[in-house]
Amino acid sequence: MEIRDSDARTSGIQQNYPARSAIIGWIFFDWAAKPFFTLVTTFVFAPYFATHVAPDPASGQALWGFATAAAGLIIALTSPVLGAIADESGGRKPWIAAFGAMLVIGSCLMWFGKPGNVSAIPLLLLAYGIATVGVEYATVFNNAMMPSLVPPDNMGRLSGTGWAIGYVGGILSLILVLGFLAASPETGRTLFGLMPLFGLDPATHEGDRITGPLSGVWFVVFVLPMFFLTPDYPAKRPLRDALRQGLTDLRRTLAELMTRKQMATFLLANMIYTDGLVSLFAFGGIYAAGTFGWNTTQLGSFGVILALAAALGAWLGGKLDDKFGPKRVMAGSLLVLLASIVAILLVDKQTIAFIEVTPPMSNGAPFSGAAERAYLVLGCMIGAAGGPLQAASRTLLIRMAPKDRITQYFGLFALSGKVTSFIGPLLIGLVTAITASQRAGMAVLVVFFVSGLLLLAQVRDE
Repeated sequence: MEIRDSDARTSGIQQNYPARSAIIGWIFFDWAAKPFFTLVTTFVFAPYFATHVAPDPASGQALWGFATAAAGLIIALTSPVLGAIADESGGRKPWIAAFGAMLVIGSCLMWFGKPGNVSAIPLLLLAYGIATVGVEYATVFNNAMMPSLVPPDNMGRLSGTGWAIGYVGGILSLILVLGFLAASPETGRTLFGLMPLFGLDPATHEGDRITGPLSGVWFVVFVLPMFFLTPDYPAKRPLRDALRQGLTDLRRTLAELMTRKQMATFLLANMIYTDGLVSLFAFGGIYAAGTFGWNTTQLGSFGVILALAAALGAWLGGKLDDKFGPKRVMAGSLLVLLASIVAILLVDKQTIAFIEVTPPMSNGAPFSGAAERAYLVLGCMIGAAGGPLQAASRTLLIRMAPKDRITQYFGLFALSGKVTSFIGPLLIGLVTAITASQRAGMAVLVVFFVSGLLLLAQVRDE
């Protein structure tokens, strides 16, 4: 299926939008991609890597931070170029397919990370980098399809719904892992009291390691509705010509930023607060595993709770976006995130805000300690604010960007979200390595949210 974008570029001509099935197909991309972030980046594989593959949690957090930084730098340097080429070549789907293959390959390689196998660390970090680059590139091109699907007044709801559906997909993938695949090494049973499917061995953490291949298979299956139902732009010119013209247009777009101060300020703000948000999500599970000693079941349960809050927040944020505008939604989300990260730094296993509390029982119920429950509440606040912030950010970009170069600007959007995305993980890794303190490493995120909020205040929501 194809649509023509000439109407979208010509003033005074009404654009015809595709059927509802096209929107549903597009939303399925978020459903397909989210389990990688939920299972691998945040709640299962990353904590497993830090606590069972790396020599110790602090060095594991540092290594994961360096790998995240490297992937972010690659994405930052190349996303605008790819976006410019796509705008000139036309179709988005071939790019999504190619980069989706990178996600699948990288995710499947994570199966080989056995506990205590330090020699596998380079392979795991390389696989994680390949998968991360792939999914982020694919997201750039998927986002660029949005303006052709709904009128501008419904863009916030579409963006919020996509994020919410993605979080639901992440929740279901977590439930699948916790209930049927990942078992406790002590009991040999999953969260549902079952033996793991496929004979997965709890002693070698095969239930944790399967999250990589599962994320890849999940993407392949659930991205198909987007390919079959959602129309694509028609091909315009051969790749070589598209490369030449795309780079020319990209230089023009970058030059325009010098005069488009509102866009430049927004992209700078997005660069900073996205770095903080991505780092917070990437290291939240690792931090909890090191601080409270949570196992896969507890981390996964925490992930389900957080993802539920995020799904609700993204859905509600989409409605608030259409009613009040994306800037207000983003500012409110940043305030919640800032308050939450400050509060998290005041929580450890035995204290909350320097006040001693009852520590968790070694053989007690999950989350039995007061500090653990406080961390759960703060995690829900982060989830509920993170979804609307990301969804409203792409809505604001669509409002501000020229429609005939939307993929270029989404490339710049990805650039602004990634050009310094290596700095957050790098700083967390460096501070954690220097101080041997996970809390000290996480404290650097406060600067990112404060700076992003101050810059966003200068952007006009028009």
